[in-house]
Amino acid sequence: MKIATWNVNSIRTRLEQVIDWLSQNAVDVLCLQETKVVDTDFPRSPFEKLGYHVYLSGQKAYNGVALISRQPLVDVTTGFTAILPNLDPEWNEQKRVITGVIDNIRIVNLYVPNGAAVGSEKYEFKLRWLTVLQEYLRSLLLSQTAICVCGDFNIALEDKDIHEKVNPENHIMASKPERQALRDILELGFADAFRKFTTEGGYYSWWDYRAAAFRRNLGWRIDHHYLTPVLYERAKSCIIDVTPRKLTQPSDHTPVIVEFEI
Repeated sequence: MKIATWNVNSIRTRLEQVIDWLSQNAVDVLCLQETKVVDTDFPRSPFEKLGYHVYLSGQKAYNGVALISRQPLVDVTTGFTAILPNLDPEWNEQKRVITGVIDNIRIVNLYVPNGAAVGSEKYEFKLRWLTVLQEYLRSLLLSQTAICVCGDFNIALEDKDIHEKVNPENHIMASKPERQALRDILELGFADAFRKFTTEGGYYSWWDYRAAAFRRNLGWRIDHHYLTPVLYERAKSCIIDVTPRKLTQPSDHTPVIVEFEI
């Protein structure tokens, strides 16, 4: 089984690129972030023509997540409150969370807030959001042992996940509080699929559009697959496919694919 995560930075803008990639990379589940479209306007038909099922949680112009699955998913929910019913509904206003189950594997597709700048209101919201995510995942773990949490985390956990020209000290997506919040989540029982197979630095999933960052490989690894132990043992590869980032007018992110033994 193959599960891919990809922040497409507007599905309508990148639709042809995503469909072409999916036609050539027949993953079982494609987890999309930053779709930037309400559910009624999502371009479902091209995916359905490829034989995929589409599950959505969209928002106009911002955010938005989707699960594109070759098999029908079960127990699909969106937002935090489906699992944490006592939570303030305001946590569902931004469409950043969707989850479903395939072959007894729960996939949690996330678009973590960027945070804008360390110390800003958006940064403080990001830290609170990560605290809620921790409780959300803790609740899921009570009933599910095989969980893949994937998406755009907007956090580079280690210095080697960032190109050397960046000083991570007090830098958004690399600040100590952000990293600690993510470590707290991982301590629930999740491990980084990519690092099971690749321990060295220099591998990235996001490059700024400015300063010829992709050509110079000035990137960040901020798109992740985090796995519970039963899935981590079954993982047989995890790769970053840089090919779509080479296209004309690409997303600034590129797909990350994990493969499991059935």
